[in-house]
Amino acid sequence: MAGVLIAGAAFFIVHLGVFPGDSRAKEEAKVVDEKSPYEYIKLFTDTLSLVQKNYVEEVGVKKLVYGSIKGMLADLDPHSSFMPPEMFKEMQVETTGSFGGLGIEITIRDGMLTVVSPIEDTPAFRAGVEAGDRIVKINGELSKDMTLMEAVKKMRGPKDTEITISVMRKGLGSLLDVKII
Repeated sequence: MAGVLIAGAAFFIVHLGVFPGDSRAKEEAKVVDEKSPYEYIKLFTDTLSLVQKNYVEEVGVKKLVYGSIKGMLADLDPHSSFMPPEMFKEMQVETTGSFGGLGIEITIRDGMLTVVSPIEDTPAFRAGVEAGDRIVKINGELSKDMTLMEAVKKMRGPKDTEITISVMRKGLGSLLDVKII
């Protein structure tokens, strides 16, 4: 019940002035739209506080903030997504030493491991990997139930190690095996 009240309060705060005949509320809403982003940050922190105080279960601040950031970026376009700092560190491609990366940025989109973009002048780029490729298999193993971190670990290895990814590509009727060294 508290969750419904919070959602209702947040809806009311966000949609202040949407009722016909309430011209003063409409003017106030217009003024809020013309204010700095800090006004919206205050709205966010007020809502965060309401959730922390009134939600049925205890929810960590980190979970709420990360969820909000994910939602904000997902609302922009299908190519924008949030990666927590610890995951970002793990995803960065190492280009020196004895540990190599393929040179692709990946995400999970619509439940499938998807190439965001190959990084220019890397093994994946030279092998013909394209943005939008859906990685179905990594070295013959289905990637369907893999987390992003698991997939990254399977695609990394000693420098000059061959990795084969099987991708679904728009316009192709069958899987395309791409060998990357």
